[in-house]
Amino acid sequence: MAKNKYNARKVVVDGITFDSKIEAQYYLYLKELKEKGEVLEFQLQPQYLLQGEYINSEGKKIRPIYYIADFLVTYKDGTQEVIDIKGKPTPEAKLKKKLFEYKYKIPLLWIVYVAKRGGWLLYEENERLKREEKKAKKQED
Repeated sequence: MAKNKYNARKVVVDGITFDSKIEAQYYLYLKELKEKGEVLEFQLQPQYLLQGEYINSEGKKIRPIYYIADFLVTYKDGTQEVIDIKGKPTPEAKLKKKLFEYKYKIPLLWIVYVAKRGGWLLYEENERLKREEKKAKKQED
């Protein structure tokens, strides 16, 4: 399979092409949660309008800006989460996250897989744990 600019390889699972192996693994994880009844349903690649198209001051048509998440998950209690699988977010991803959360008033969850920490974690939580480990290591030295 071809690599993208982030060095991820596209992966096909159940006839669906995912941008990365880790994204495909999260899909399989969601399927498992659905089979257990913990997840009611999930949608792949939900699209959210961040800014509509407009005509600028020079009369040029400016295209709309969309955020395409990896998953929209609906749990058995009816709550929903918008999820993106992240390795390291780009500046563009950080900006779109802010715009998404401002417009839709719901969190956009970035999820990572860290085997040494037991599996799926929020990106921010993993970053916090890494900072704590680094700080503890400095204190040991």
